[in-house]
Amino acid sequence: MCRYKSLIFVLISVLLLSSCSLFKGKEANVSPTTGWRYNDPDMGGFEVAMGVEQKTGPGLVLIEGGVFRMGQVEQDVMFDWNNAPRTVTVSSFYMDETEVRNVDYREYLYWLKRVYKSYPEVHRRALPDTLVWRSPMGFNDPYVQYYFRHPAYNNYPVVGVSWVQASDYCLWRTDRVNESILIAEGELKPDPNQADENNFNTEAYLAGQYEGVVGKLRPSLSGDKTERRTTFEDGILLPRYRLPTEAEWEFAAYGLKGNTFQERIYERRIYPWDGHNVRNSSKKHMGEMMANFVRGRGDMMGVAGSLNDAGSITVDVKSYWPNDYGLYCMAGNVNEWVQDVYRPLTFYDIDEFNPFRGNVYTDLRRDANGQVLQKDRLGRLLVDTVKPQDVADRYNYRKGDYRNYRDGDKKSSLDPGEWTAEEDALESSTRMYSQKPDDFTSLINDNARVYKGGSWKDRAYWLSPSTRRFLDQNASRDDLGFRCAMIRVGSPSGL
Repeated sequence: MCRYKSLIFVLISVLLLSSCSLFKGKEANVSPTTGWRYNDPDMGGFEVAMGVEQKTGPGLVLIEGGVFRMGQVEQDVMFDWNNAPRTVTVSSFYMDETEVRNVDYREYLYWLKRVYKSYPEVHRRALPDTLVWRSPMGFNDPYVQYYFRHPAYNNYPVVGVSWVQASDYCLWRTDRVNESILIAEGELKPDPNQADENNFNTEAYLAGQYEGVVGKLRPSLSGDKTERRTTFEDGILLPRYRLPTEAEWEFAAYGLKGNTFQERIYERRIYPWDGHNVRNSSKKHMGEMMANFVRGRGDMMGVAGSLNDAGSITVDVKSYWPNDYGLYCMAGNVNEWVQDVYRPLTFYDIDEFNPFRGNVYTDLRRDANGQVLQKDRLGRLLVDTVKPQDVADRYNYRKGDYRNYRDGDKKSSLDPGEWTAEEDALESSTRMYSQKPDDFTSLINDNARVYKGGSWKDRAYWLSPSTRRFLDQNASRDDLGFRCAMIRVGSPSGL
């Protein structure tokens, strides 16, 4: 009898749990504010994509965010006093596993040359400056010709690329990845005949300014047998690729998730690995160099037969050991551009969450009917936040400049409409300091961008992710490359 009672109890429990799960599933498709069902043509047909999570884009690694102590860990041997330690929180994001390679950048150049037939200057202005290899007192001329083009260097990091060129590459990569996604979904067909303004741009596609070769339209989620184009609310297209912020780059480089226990960081790292040494401490690889850098004056790679880092210049982007996030060469090999405008005292007025210096806010311009203005001559709606490196009109965005926030720049602290033409003639927000030859001048202005990481021609001091330097955004070097990043939307821990 007791056995039957137990069996009946179990059956009743299963039925109750089943009914509860069914009820929850039903309720999940109902608006809690109106009671109307989502995706139901009989209830208005409001479409909501359920249970969608961001997928990892090509080449990216998820960097789970958190709190960390950003800033100086070593003695400030340069006496810059520009990186005092402060506690900040970085949201989860994605970052490239490796630096952008020569072969990646050549793919970009090939696309520009193939598509922008009427604007060859777009391709020309995107070319890396191979003359950065030349040295007044060194025979580096062979690298001018061979480093970027020769297939032996395919997997080596691209150098000679300015911050502006790197940012343009990120925009291009966003469009190619999202176009590939729509092709895989069957919505678009490959179109090798794209030319000039008739090319896929994510923002232009979402605004209805690009048609492409349509494969099939997406069926409506409401099941009313209608079809439509993909929208951003479907969760299929990826957010933009971009350069990482300085805080993101530094957080990712340290890889602190590998030396924590129950929210306690048991060792403040100097480099992207444990310990204070630049050599491997494991038994299998004891004494091997952890990065590509200069060991001492004139010592770029060590003695023949026992090379210490096996790199006279740069090396393959997957050389050495990845850090605890799986990122390669976050110290040494090449320095890397980050998104921030350089200020020596940024740490005094940063946000505690996702700190960043260089905001330029933009809004799409629309006509009286709310329609987005037509795309420019390169097929883009998305404008650069810097001087255009092409022939596009770039008129589709209004901008608000906050790069000089709290720097004595009056214009950035005023609301739109409060800045008059007379004031504009007296003061400009494009420079932080006066650039007149007779005045006190500084290299620090709105065009100064931060780069980090150390390189094949740097000493160990610069391998610490906390060290920082700056360079004009239109300049380039033979030891400076970049990698891309992307925001993580939704759960910070991923799927």
